[in-house]
Amino acid sequence: MTPPTSGVALPATMRAWRLHEWGSGPRLDRIPVPRPGPGELLLKVDAAGLCHSDLHIMDSPEGRLPYTLPFTLGHEVVGTVVAVGDRADENRVGLTYAVHGVWSCGECRKCRSGRDNYCVRLEGAIGGGIGRDGGLADYMLVPAARHLVSVDPTTGSALAPLTDAGLTAYHAVQSQPATVRGSVVVVIGIGGLGHLALQVLRSRSPEVVVAVDPRESARALATELGADHAVASVGEAAEVVDRLAAGTGADLVFDFVGAQETVAEGARMLGTGGGLTVVGSAGGALTVDKQGAVPRGWRVSAPFWGPHADLAAVLALAAEGEIVSVVEERTMDEVPAAYEDLRHGRASGRLVVVPGTDPSAA
Repeated sequence: MTPPTSGVALPATMRAWRLHEWGSGPRLDRIPVPRPGPGELLLKVDAAGLCHSDLHIMDSPEGRLPYTLPFTLGHEVVGTVVAVGDRADENRVGLTYAVHGVWSCGECRKCRSGRDNYCVRLEGAIGGGIGRDGGLADYMLVPAARHLVSVDPTTGSALAPLTDAGLTAYHAVQSQPATVRGSVVVVIGIGGLGHLALQVLRSRSPEVVVAVDPRESARALATELGADHAVASVGEAAEVVDRLAAGTGADLVFDFVGAQETVAEGARMLGTGGGLTVVGSAGGALTVDKQGAVPRGWRVSAPFWGPHADLAAVLALAAEGEIVSVVEERTMDEVPAAYEDLRHGRASGRLVVVPGTDPSAA
């Protein structure tokens, strides 16, 4: 095999937060720095976002997820290429990229049609940080350049959450078959995804947006980001929608919580031809049928992440200042405490780990 082309001298080892046991937190390991094989690229990690999906993975009992332990967490990654393998473009060395988290095959019918987030060959591990080694480390190996989107290296850590939270929120809005313009829209949960969805919606001219979150600070942020009304509960939201729409219901409900109450009340808020999009994973369930309580013409969807093209669109919006992710930076040593803050809702934005310089690199 041809030795990798490298723009820097690579250390022998690196830090990596790896999951070793189901139902437990990750462990900080020192492992060899991977060397890229044919078509692969090695990134020096500039920033890696922490996500509730990480908590779901860690908390899972053995046998629930089709992943082999151990692996490195971190699926929201921005990094700079420092080495490439044979058959990869060495001109990418020194350039900074956001990493698309769905490592699709690039060849199946879904990938060819631009729906690579629904790749039919994607079984078991989804991508870096979700079954395969991710970016909560000093370096990350990416299997192909098609998983990368070029970004401005001066934009900082705020881009990392856009690879998941921003992309997922954008795709949730983008995938609605009905136009948002002139619609009555409800956004439930103004957290890491919801605050980005509000920014995406802002450019699509809804008639009115009702934001729902029990936290006063989140409601204040929602108002700042363009929500016309911000209330503390889905019950209050239903009353506001009933008043504003004169009893005709909401056109679109985006549920970034996904609890039983939010899913059920979100469905009840819909008007004729309305759509409920469930993004949150808090265990809610909904039964629908043609003759049931949901108004005629209902749509219920649960979009997954987003395609590569949507990630490029999200990052373009960010470059134009149309989308801004609120972040809190943490160091590699602060990862356990950061995950606890995430678990207990103590973070005011998306948590992003900036690895910095490894003091023990060898």
